[in-house]
Amino acid sequence: MFLALEACSSSRDLVYLNDLKGSTEYKTQILNRAPLRLQPGDLLAVSVSSLSPESSILFNNGVLAPPSTANSTDATTVDNAVSNNRQNEGYSIDNEGYITYPVLGRVKLGGLTKEEAIQTMTAAVKKYIKRPIVDIRLLNFRITVLGEVTRPASFTVPQENINVLEALGLAGDMTEYGKRESVLVIREKAGERVSMRLNLHKKEVFDSPYFYLQQNDIVYVEPDNRVKTAQTNPNNRFIAIWGAVISTLGYAIIAIALR
Repeated sequence: MFLALEACSSSRDLVYLNDLKGSTEYKTQILNRAPLRLQPGDLLAVSVSSLSPESSILFNNGVLAPPSTANSTDATTVDNAVSNNRQNEGYSIDNEGYITYPVLGRVKLGGLTKEEAIQTMTAAVKKYIKRPIVDIRLLNFRITVLGEVTRPASFTVPQENINVLEALGLAGDMTEYGKRESVLVIREKAGERVSMRLNLHKKEVFDSPYFYLQQNDIVYVEPDNRVKTAQTNPNNRFIAIWGAVISTLGYAIIAIALR
């Protein structure tokens, strides 16, 4: 009976990074944040500005883009219009890694980092206008969190940079049944699907190349079915009560025997 009670009362360790003890400062150099590389299916917001907004209009779907040094109210209004335009009309990277851009035609950006893509677009636009300033943002940086979390869903991340702890925060954190020592990250890269399990109890997770998530990563929190079954099984709801009753009877029998 006592073994059954012990098994049913066991619970998961719900503490993250529980080997970071006390007030000692822990430092680790960030070396595992891989640069974002553009890939087929990415939706890009691309805008071009210059000292001659009239020259830039051809590259911005008919919307004037102000020069970056402009501070007037009118420039701010136009900049907001450009921002709204970029959100509504992105440029999709096709299966061959190209976008189709006004005036320039097809430009290959797939496989490049965002900085490399900006350099590529800037070099191409320079053929038409002087001293262009190109801005590129990824509109559909998305990750998916599934399993034993409060709100499993796919999330579009505006900052293009998120780690696994932040992703779990978006999903409302793990439930008490989630295995914090075995969080699965599934990733597609170079035409292959790879996966890695992370132990969120240990500070070494900071050094994993899967700690920082990439575009279209899937985070799966595995349930501990043993604990979940024990805690949710209606047949076990009276075990604690019966255990208390048995303990009380045991103490009473011992007391009577000692009289």
